Amino acid sequence: MSDAPDQYTVLLYSDDKAVRDKIRLAIGVRPAADLRVEFADASTWEECRILLDKYEIDLMVLDGEAAPAGGLGIARQTKDEYATPPPVCVVLARAADRWLAAYAQVDQTLTYPLDPVTTGQTIAAMLRDRRNGAIPLGTLGTLG
Repeated sequence: MSDAPDQYTVLLYSDDKAVRDKIRLAIGVRPAADLRVEFADASTWEECRILLDKYEIDLMVLDGEAAPAGGLGIARQTKDEYATPPPVCVVLARAADRWLAAYAQVDQTLTYPLDPVTTGQTIAAMLRDRRNGAIPLGTLGTLG
């Protein structure tokens, strides 16, 4: 059995490059010893679509405060338009907005300011769930 970490692709979405960089830094390229992450950046909904259509995206991390397309809207649209969407984590400014995240069928939420320990643990758990065959919210049918 190999000790090499499993490799995953995480789509980072925000209209602000500085926000994407902060999220990337909080996650890190090794959120856990058994996981390695490469990032694909998107600053618009159209870029998210292109990445989702061209590559195997294992997880989406979306900025809930982005404009004009917010992370919650992109999460819901992804769940509505893709039969097997990747799991989605949205970073929110207010914990009180978690009810909106539930409506958008978001799998997990984080809140600003991002704590690197909590962020890494959340992302690692989501990627392990993906590896173990968990079906994200809003998925039609089964994965695979």
